Amino acid sequence: MNLKRTWLAVPAVLALGLTACSSGTTTSESSASGATAVSSTAVVTTNGSEPQNPLIPANTNETGGGKILDLIFAGLVYYDSKGATHLEMAESIEPNEDATVWTVKLKKGQKFSDGTEVKAHNFIDAWKMGAKEAMLSSYFYAPIQGADEEGAGDLTGLEKIDDYTFTIALKEPTADWSQRLGYSAYAPLPDSTLADPVTGGEKPVGNGPYMVAENGWEHNAQIKLIPNPEYKGDNVAKNGGITIVFYASMDAAYQDLLGRNLDVLTAIPDSAFATYETELEGRSVNQAAAIFQSFAIPMTLEHFSGEEGKLRRQAISYAVDRNTITETIFSGTRTPAKDFTSPVVDGYNPDVPGSEVLSYNPEKAKELWAEADKISPWSGSFEIGYNADGGHQAWVDAVANSIKNTLGIDAIGKPYPDFKSLRSEVTDRSISSAFRTGWQADYPGKYNFLAPLYATGAGSNDTGYSNADFDALMSKSASAPSVEESNKYLDQAQEILFKDLPVIPLWYSNVIGGWAPTVDNVVFNWNSVPAYHNITKAE
Repeated sequence: MNLKRTWLAVPAVLALGLTACSSGTTTSESSASGATAVSSTAVVTTNGSEPQNPLIPANTNETGGGKILDLIFAGLVYYDSKGATHLEMAESIEPNEDATVWTVKLKKGQKFSDGTEVKAHNFIDAWKMGAKEAMLSSYFYAPIQGADEEGAGDLTGLEKIDDYTFTIALKEPTADWSQRLGYSAYAPLPDSTLADPVTGGEKPVGNGPYMVAENGWEHNAQIKLIPNPEYKGDNVAKNGGITIVFYASMDAAYQDLLGRNLDVLTAIPDSAFATYETELEGRSVNQAAAIFQSFAIPMTLEHFSGEEGKLRRQAISYAVDRNTITETIFSGTRTPAKDFTSPVVDGYNPDVPGSEVLSYNPEKAKELWAEADKISPWSGSFEIGYNADGGHQAWVDAVANSIKNTLGIDAIGKPYPDFKSLRSEVTDRSISSAFRTGWQADYPGKYNFLAPLYATGAGSNDTGYSNADFDALMSKSASAPSVEESNKYLDQAQEILFKDLPVIPLWYSNVIGGWAPTVDNVVFNWNSVPAYHNITKAE
């Protein structure tokens, strides 16, 4: 998934996972509770994927890297398993009267894994670097004074008051600003990485519960994380570390789980949907998560721009039999999409005007396709790119066949060997076909499912979509005085998306995972990620 990101509604970060291994019993204290947590030396193994880029928080917007970053970095706030916000590096985050200027005071004595203290400039300079370099997640800086609409530029709104205090001046009132600050783009960077980002990306130094073991990142194979002895937050590791194995296929990962060669699996391959609950004997989960699945059609793709493009996009959406596919391929572990967000977020509305385009209607699909042919006759085949290491072939083939059988055109899947290969073509805009996309929310709010993906220039806008009316509604939503008012604007924005369809919504995902009898205390968070630091394993 591209999984997988601000605003408005109760947030929770894309806490994508933990990794580590340790060579001794580690004792750490939680600064919040004062309790002492003793960590076992046993290492927990889990699945993941090779990060697309070096591990710089502001330059990571995919789940492979995000899963690691959320374990080795700690932000001003963090989100618990229910999505509630708690202070972490921050002692306080306070707004002025109109919520345009926020004052952040840091807890003293918080350190990076290299022993250097976390200070105000580590946040300021990290954010400024991300904005100046227009990194992949720079869009998250867009509300700060000095940033352009894409979040790039000089963040003049950041001002250091003293070593442990800084202020954030925003362009407009933003009542929920403090709740957004747990996302990894707002993480601090140590002085060593600020001075040498190349080395810092390859050998990251963080301030979170875990740290990368020496020579622990074996590219395209695995990464080993060990408990960070300098971490004093609430999420102290109760295990000896987490090793994230980069599997070439989910089937291979599942077989390792059954063979007790893997401790925790965060997704079940479609080949095991009918059997996993029996095979895992109560060691599995199937619960709602804030995950949206779709496939994107680049705005520059031949036959998919202008009025012809709108007609073809709508025709393709009507041609997909979501109900049959979710039942036959996913055994009911997916729910056909009714909008562009998720049923688990506040204000979810399955009846936004225009959402009928997500229903299966072969007659309407053929009618719209014929109208598009009058503008420019169709030629070629319709391809959907996907990463072969993610267990996507079955549903991509099913969707392609549904389109093919309905519209009478050649439609096929286009496999890439791994997630990194697919994402590289997506981010450099060289991909020449439609491609699978997904969004795993950073916090459970509707805005987070829309602005980062479809606003002009947003960091995760993979299609190059741009609509001025949509952008205006995003601005109104972000500065709305209440969640209810914000959601009204967001539904109006979805009406625009249903007409333009930069992506074709498919279904909402449940988190479906499992674990071996080797581990205990496995709990999957609201965003489908296990609370890795709480997992225990016998010696």
